[in-house]
Amino acid sequence: PMKWLDNIPYVVIVPLAVLLGLAPFTPEPHLWEKLRMLFAGTLVRPIDIFDLFLHGTPLLILLLKLGYTARKTT
Repeated sequence: PMKWLDNIPYVVIVPLAVLLGLAPFTPEPHLWEKLRMLFAGTLVRPIDIFDLFLHGTPLLILLLKLGYTARKTT
């Protein structure tokens, strides 16, 4: 069910996860800001929810790929 992850090379997903996860670099990465808002209960504006998905999706895909690869090799 997770074989689509095999089609995404690490050379593509790692830079995407790092760059989008940390962008913009100043004053604070959007992903960190949106996660703080989520846990504080203030993530309500559609643009903020979109930002969370935009900046967090590559990191989530990378984590899924790492987990899937580790599980495949054991």
